[in-house]
Amino acid sequence: MSRIVVIGSGVAGLIAAVEASEEHEVILVTKADLAESNTHYAQGGIAAVSSDDDTVAEHVADTLVAGAGLCWEPAVEVLCKKGRKRINDLVKFGVNFDRHDGDFARGLEAAHSHARILHAGGDATGAITSDALVAAVRRTATEIREYTFVAEIVVEDNRVTGVQVLDADGMHFLSADAVILASGGAGQLYRHTTNPAVTTGDGVAAAFRAGAVLADVEFYQFHPTALAVPSSFLISEAVRGEGAVLVDAHGERFMHKIHPLAELAPRDVVARGIQQTMMNQGGQPVLLDATALGSSYLAERFPSITKACRSYGLNWGSEPIPVTPAAHYWMGGIATDTFGRTSIPGLFAVGEVACTGAHGANRLASNSLLESVVFAHRAVKALSKPWPEDAPSVRWADAGRVAELELVEPDHTSSAQVVDRVELQTLMWDSVGLARTKTDLDDALSQLHSWRPADPAHRLFPDWEDANLLLLARTVTEAALARAESRGGHFRLDYPETNPACARPITLVRKASSC
Repeated sequence: MSRIVVIGSGVAGLIAAVEASEEHEVILVTKADLAESNTHYAQGGIAAVSSDDDTVAEHVADTLVAGAGLCWEPAVEVLCKKGRKRINDLVKFGVNFDRHDGDFARGLEAAHSHARILHAGGDATGAITSDALVAAVRRTATEIREYTFVAEIVVEDNRVTGVQVLDADGMHFLSADAVILASGGAGQLYRHTTNPAVTTGDGVAAAFRAGAVLADVEFYQFHPTALAVPSSFLISEAVRGEGAVLVDAHGERFMHKIHPLAELAPRDVVARGIQQTMMNQGGQPVLLDATALGSSYLAERFPSITKACRSYGLNWGSEPIPVTPAAHYWMGGIATDTFGRTSIPGLFAVGEVACTGAHGANRLASNSLLESVVFAHRAVKALSKPWPEDAPSVRWADAGRVAELELVEPDHTSSAQVVDRVELQTLMWDSVGLARTKTDLDDALSQLHSWRPADPAHRLFPDWEDANLLLLARTVTEAALARAESRGGHFRLDYPETNPACARPITLVRKASSC
């Protein structure tokens, strides 16, 4: 029996822990409460083919179109083909998807050719899925370590041997035969994000320091419609799928002038359309008008959003609500193959922490939870297989398609100013956000180089998070500079067109470690 350390308690980590515990000794590590993750806040649902009028081929095609020419097709095929089986797994775990006439209720979201989004509790899919899987984890023999921070991934003789973790009793080493990273994304890189406070990219940063290859990190997806309030509460894509429209300060629709699919265009298109409209009206938010759906229907179909609106004194059944883009999902991450294997033997990555290539430059709505379930399952299956001798994925190994960047890590021993998180988030939002230019990126990189992380010997949880955010901010900025085109979630004002010659991933590797 092998000893497996699973890091993270979103849907990917929970699935991995439950399934791995059937044959292995499993330790599940999470830096907060077991139920706290991006998964818990997901509203829209899970995309999967589950009706006779839909096909896997059409789901694949929709994913490839949204991915803007950068999807890795083998990963897309796996993602879409395995969807129905993994949905059945979730049902067995106790996820009660909404039903209509005895069958799954299916919603429509942007850039999907069919209504294939399965949801639970109306707009509480993430919370219901998380709750069911948390209960499943607690029923297993899995050892659970909450409020435990993974500081470093330990590699000896080119293979993972465990992790260094920090808890209330100090730093400890947990040995492992394999590590499954499922620690989520890095929404806290940006001033406005729909992600919870725990999303500081810790797994990606630790893997990078350990020598893992990163890919596509310049592609950050900004959700078009977050409620324009301090918490940036997410307003699900499904609302527009049900018929809500976007209007400017004068009450006029604008998305139909930008894209044939109007409000249901790919997320990057809608987000930039909103941004431009906001700039045209002095920075004021645009409005999401769902009044045609009626208060009763909105309360039934979207109870969580209705409750959130009321908490801010908004009645979205009778008046449009203010919305703005916010950082939502990272398409980039740790490069993996279709079994979650990274460039370091013994290290797996699944969920948002990973870059399988399935999302390309722009994730198709509601493919994220599906990716977590599908690839977590495959990673567990691969635990008992020999590690391949060659690179884990031909996508990253094909030198004809890969441009490598070498990145030197920030040096904590310098006399530079210790990084301030709010300043970093503001810099990233202003200069490395929805629209980028070489000048802004150069200036941002210069500023990032003027900051340093705190001394590791005296770091608390927030200090480790800040160090990780600083490292990842530099990776995103470096990659954004290297991609001299606009594609998907990466938009350059100085290179507004997509360049077919740039239809390849950009990978980053560690050059030196000094912290």
